[in-house]
Amino acid sequence: MHKVSENPFKNRIKAHLRAGGKSVSNQSALMVITALFVSLYLISNTMAVKVIGIFNLFYFDAGTITFPFAYMLGDVLTELWGFRIAKRVIWTTFFCNLMMVACTQIGVWLPSPEHLGDTAAAYNHIFSYVPRIVVASLVGFLLGELSNAWLMVKIREKTKGKHLWVRTIGSSAVGYVFDSLPFVLIAFLGTITTKELLLMLAFQYFSKLLIEAVFGTPMAYAAIKFIRRYVRLEEQ
Repeated sequence: MHKVSENPFKNRIKAHLRAGGKSVSNQSALMVITALFVSLYLISNTMAVKVIGIFNLFYFDAGTITFPFAYMLGDVLTELWGFRIAKRVIWTTFFCNLMMVACTQIGVWLPSPEHLGDTAAAYNHIFSYVPRIVVASLVGFLLGELSNAWLMVKIREKTKGKHLWVRTIGSSAVGYVFDSLPFVLIAFLGTITTKELLLMLAFQYFSKLLIEAVFGTPMAYAAIKFIRRYVRLEEQ
């Protein structure tokens, strides 16, 4: 039986190269990056329900772990396809988050069998809180991602396309301010102490920036190099 590749984008590239081609359409690459971008935001918003505390000093929501990688993909989108396409993907992600809230809330409202009461209670407890997380995330998301993408373009103009790391880290340093501040305040104000709130703000900002610098930027370099090598980046 013929084995189907679990990575159709990679499989398509290999088949194209075996046939003598040097590149594939940018639509496949854009589709994959967009899917990953949307998925990471949905995952981050669900994970953000849990607050993690380390030594009663460092507080952050679990979504902090995955969120910087979404920013990294935002940088890749802006670098390769420009601000206009990045903005479209950002708005697409915005509406996907709204859809998640609507669908999970329908699940909360629908009845459940008595013998599955514990499961239903756990589901309702998590997804009754998700709308607040998503509202907080969407406000921070739009402010943070749009400012991040806009700054990527401006810094690229100033540096004449050189020093990608300056664009990725510099734009994120500003974007995380516009993201973390409204997110933490809307999502957690009134649910944790003022001390925990301030510690969460500080830790979220610097941990996201650290993850972006140590992991996100090298991954952005690799992704951009790979796509530029194998994909025809047509004008949109």
